Amino acid sequence: MATKIRLKRIGRRNRPFYRLIVIDSRKKRDGAAIEQVGWYNPIADENSYDIKGDRVLHWLGEGAIPSDAVKKIMRQEGLSLRWHLMQQGVDEKEIEKEMKKWELNRENVLADRETKKTEKLSKKKEAPEAEVASEAPAEEKAEEAPEAEVASEAPAEENDNNTEEEE
Repeated sequence: MATKIRLKRIGRRNRPFYRLIVIDSRKKRDGAAIEQVGWYNPIADENSYDIKGDRVLHWLGEGAIPSDAVKKIMRQEGLSLRWHLMQQGVDEKEIEKEMKKWELNRENVLADRETKKTEKLSKKKEAPEAEVASEAPAEEKAEEAPEAEVASEAPAEENDNNTEEEE
């Protein structure tokens, strides 16, 4: 039997909520599942989810194929790396060591994202203040602009004369 690990929608209209299920690949999306291995809420701020990692790894060992959405969730959880290392035949101590490295790296990445997000928000708050402060210099620039236009028109006229002489 060809099995898949995929999402089953159970949320109401405009409020999706999914269960991660193991199902026969020939059945409908919302058909009867063999086993429920987690859930996923895309509406939450941090795309909250919960996965029974040991059961997912068991079904991957049985030949189940995850859908693209489930692969993404597995990557966020670190299950993809663990499964990859298991497929290579790495012993359990090495797998745990690599998973600790992955967790530290993941924490750093999430911290960097958070700082960038706060910087972006602070820039948006400062932007309206900067526009008020920059209005006065904009008037001065408008007075200088006609001089710049006159200067830029002169070379253009010379180029027109040169092209006429060449013809």
